[in-house]
Amino acid sequence: MPLPPRSPMTPRGKQKLEDELNHLIRVEREAIKKALAEARAMGDLSENAEYSYAKEKQSLIEGRILELQAKIANAEVIDVAKIKSDKIVFGATVTLIDTDTEQVATYQIVGDDEAAPAQGKIALHGALAQALMGKEAGDEFTFKTPKGEIDYEIQSFCFKAEGH
Repeated sequence: MPLPPRSPMTPRGKQKLEDELNHLIRVEREAIKKALAEARAMGDLSENAEYSYAKEKQSLIEGRILELQAKIANAEVIDVAKIKSDKIVFGATVTLIDTDTEQVATYQIVGDDEAAPAQGKIALHGALAQALMGKEAGDEFTFKTPKGEIDYEIQSFCFKAEGH
């Protein structure tokens, strides 16, 4: 059976997944064990809503734990500050200008699980990141959105350490 493809992510993105996994295992899993024990103590499990709810929650938690473990195992952690490229690739922080409105926007291309567009982090496999890949400063392109097309010029891009 072939190995799943590696998923690029920043060190911060991997840490976020590890933190969530840790919380689920140490806090949520333990709390659900306690809730199940309390529900069992109430007697007849067939009509026990607390028990049914706790079992359902347990299933969701265990599923998320497995999902996080797989994502962490398949992570290809990339230190963005060490990237040297004259073209836009994963990790680049890109400043775009809308050539019609002259509105400026800055985005960092991150792993799919790290994406937070409101914080300027766009998913590597998202449409905008894919449109940017391989381009250089000064390049212009048209990006199709549900509201119509936007003409962008790439003002600049760089690779900087997280948190800067």
